[in-house]
Amino acid sequence: MKQAKLDADHLSQWIGSKQTTEETISVEPLHRMRAALDLEPQTMRNGEVVPELWHWAYFLKPARASELGRDGHAALGEFMPPVPLPRRMWAGGRVKFSAPLRVGEIARRESTVRDVRIKQGRTGILCFVEVEHCIHVGDEIKLSEINNIVYRDMQQPGDSNTQAPEVPVDALWTREVKPDSTLLFRYSALTFNGHRIHYDLDYCRQQEGYPGLVVHGPLTATLLIEMARHQNPGKPINRCEFRAYSPLFNNAPFTLNGKMDRTDTILWAANPQGRLAMKATVSHAA
Repeated sequence: MKQAKLDADHLSQWIGSKQTTEETISVEPLHRMRAALDLEPQTMRNGEVVPELWHWAYFLKPARASELGRDGHAALGEFMPPVPLPRRMWAGGRVKFSAPLRVGEIARRESTVRDVRIKQGRTGILCFVEVEHCIHVGDEIKLSEINNIVYRDMQQPGDSNTQAPEVPVDALWTREVKPDSTLLFRYSALTFNGHRIHYDLDYCRQQEGYPGLVVHGPLTATLLIEMARHQNPGKPINRCEFRAYSPLFNNAPFTLNGKMDRTDTILWAANPQGRLAMKATVSHAA
């Protein structure tokens, strides 16, 4: 397969692209998220706080079926730049929680493409797109986040498979996760994510060369945050930061791990080979 070439000047025209979505924060997505994460049912009413990262179940931009790309995502070229690379992944990001988002509020998410960067990696060319989201209620910013999306070419014959970094060895807490296809399907449905790598096994294997269904990066991040919340009851989260190192798949269990580092919680997901899949740092309010 021929390596794709990228026109940096053309793609940079999408820097500054904006999109706005407004939504009433209802309880139904929260109840469904609890069920998907296998948490105890809990009745939520107006005024209650949306758990950290569960805002990803809101502000979903529905694209018509005829407007989808081959991979199931909305076709590029409108809000997001038309990067001509076939593989895309959530590479990480950071979130700042300025004030709680509450059930019943009418919220507005303003999204902006902040940067487009092209790099040469060990296995080919990469394109990183940085997107900022700010959620407002009236004039108040409830939270702001940066998401990093990476686009890459298909793996070529002879490409080296670089091992992910080793994980820390001093975890205070560890939990095993068995990411079956039902969990991945339900999270895709909750976030209206049509990306076929999360539910279409034939597409994963035959088109993108993955050994199994790919676990959503935001799902792994959410599971890590849930561990931080469970281990630090009553401590609000001020900010969190994530970096993805290697994909996780539904064909084998992985582990969530964590420890305290002064006032921060350090968390990581380890793949079945004991290597780093994702790392997170969570800062708590005093």
